[in-house]
Amino acid sequence: MSYKTILVTGGAGFLGSHLCDRLIEQGNDVICVDNFFSGSKQNIAHLIGHPRFELIRHDIVRPLFVEADQVYNLACPASPKAYQFNPIKTIKTSTVGMVNVLGLAKRCSSRVLHTSTSEVYGDPEVHPQVEEYWGNVNPIGPRSCYDEGKRVAESLCMNYHLAHGLEVRIVRIFNTYGPRMHPDDGRVVSNFIMQALRGEPLTLYGDGEQTRSFCYVDDLVNGLMRMMNQEETTGPVNIGNPGEFSMKELAEAVLAVTGSSSDIIHVPLPQDDPKQRCPDITKAKRILGWEPKTQLREGLEATVEYYREQLQKGSL
Repeated sequence: MSYKTILVTGGAGFLGSHLCDRLIEQGNDVICVDNFFSGSKQNIAHLIGHPRFELIRHDIVRPLFVEADQVYNLACPASPKAYQFNPIKTIKTSTVGMVNVLGLAKRCSSRVLHTSTSEVYGDPEVHPQVEEYWGNVNPIGPRSCYDEGKRVAESLCMNYHLAHGLEVRIVRIFNTYGPRMHPDDGRVVSNFIMQALRGEPLTLYGDGEQTRSFCYVDDLVNGLMRMMNQEETTGPVNIGNPGEFSMKELAEAVLAVTGSSSDIIHVPLPQDDPKQRCPDITKAKRILGWEPKTQLREGLEATVEYYREQLQKGSL
């Protein structure tokens, strides 16, 4: 295997930091770029000082001038709480930021992997979601800064590919969880675990029958790397776990793993919250030889252990 210089934007985030770990393990030089809006120095503290790791504090809304063989674009807050905090900034990251990342890749003749999202499917009328489905997105709703930003980013990738021959890879990530998820990022797995560990009631939106699929972070990173290094398709390719769980089932699983005696309470459903979300991963299996290996219970146990350690250290 030939070692590369690899740029990871959003590299101090939940997913980005795990990806940096794996790329360095393989012997690559990694340039991690993050503006620390939703990323954390704690996530990459163990890498600082490593001879093959470089950290740059930078916001991709401004142009960046570095050299890299490959670029993984993970820069964008992914939890509703974070991306709705500054919606204009969120959509600029996925549009102006995407243009800057693609411009850098064009200058360096590098390959770009863009992490898109299952949110491009909106509140889907097709289930499970296949890559050919165009989605059902509210373009002016409270989630649109993220959903529509990611849709534009996909379009930019394809247009740079068609106009300039740029090598692009697009993945659509479905719900991912694991160690280093921000404890207060508003996503359901971290919400439930923190509530359970603190002995607070678990807040279930609506009737709790809405479904999601949950992919453990190690499986997800494997999928990203396989997508980057295959030659068959630009994508998009769904990367996620097709195992589907209702929010009520997830809450009960978290209570079982934590051993918490917390109650479950119901609160109103947020606007535009999808009723079902589950990937069809036929393409990922065929093209990448990829499918998730980690069962929900196993992944939850590792995630709960991480949060327990952080609480004991006083880091949360």
